[in-house]
Amino acid sequence: MKKLRNAIMLLLFIGLVAALAACGDGEKNIAIGPPASETNSVSKLILAAYGLEDGDYKAFQEGFGDAANGVQDGNIDISIGILGLPAGSIESLQASAGDVKMLELSDEAIAYMEENSGYKRHTIPKETYDFLESDIETVTAYAILMANTNTISEELGYELAKAMVEKSSEITHAQGVQMTLENALNGAEGLPIHPGAAKYYQEQGLEFDNPIAELDITEEKTELILGTGSSGGTYYPLGGEMATVWKNNIDGINVTNTETGASLENLASIRDGNMDLGMTVHVPALDAVNGTGEFEGANVENVAFIGHIYPEVVQIVTRESTGIERLDDLKK
Repeated sequence: MKKLRNAIMLLLFIGLVAALAACGDGEKNIAIGPPASETNSVSKLILAAYGLEDGDYKAFQEGFGDAANGVQDGNIDISIGILGLPAGSIESLQASAGDVKMLELSDEAIAYMEENSGYKRHTIPKETYDFLESDIETVTAYAILMANTNTISEELGYELAKAMVEKSSEITHAQGVQMTLENALNGAEGLPIHPGAAKYYQEQGLEFDNPIAELDITEEKTELILGTGSSGGTYYPLGGEMATVWKNNIDGINVTNTETGASLENLASIRDGNMDLGMTVHVPALDAVNGTGEFEGANVENVAFIGHIYPEVVQIVTRESTGIERLDDLKK
């Protein structure tokens, strides 16, 4: 009888271990970005490229800084971000955790992204981060600055664009070097250009065939609000430095950068008259102007392109301790 009892206990123990193992292989915790952010939208698109839907994973709608903390603590398995290269938040995560792993996208997933969005293939060189052992294939877009055509006059639009190009050396953030005349129109394709910015670029000899936005200035403002992103991402610290450059080089204005949910929130806030300038990925900016995607039936008519900021690269990180080698591993 004792032997039988021991055998039953052993079987129960084996069953419990198996059950725990099965739970460990269940849905993963994935940080997909804040609500009303481009990161949130593109994360869902990436996961859909792998056949993953709601219920296949547990979504954490965190800013990248909080998401990185969650990855470090082990509460989040994977964090998806749209960031500059190199991203300080990822370097900080590696310094703290010591075992960061970057996941790349498959050729099939990249093709899906190119077909269903404005994102294009991009290779992250292995030299970008110390922990990379090989190049990483992913997708990229452009971070751009959009202006409210009801509050940003032609003269002010001219000065904003000029300072972005000619005073970018005053920016210490790593992405400041991307704000050059050569890059100035990256991400502008298909967007209306602010007449002030258009005048500056034409004076510099740049050619473009974008429509020139019409202004309807309802008030001349000297206190401007700049929408950025979460404090743990690239937009917020970079936007703070951009605001300082404008304040130091354009007479009579003050620019306050504010932490937001980034692209979608900034565009919607400009539409609703609550924001004067907004940092955004160029893909949702096109949706906003055309009334497509997240802006279907609610297009933004009072917005115009000022200038390119930096390339936005999708970067997906986990830790070696999770055992996740690729996004395919998340399939049940």
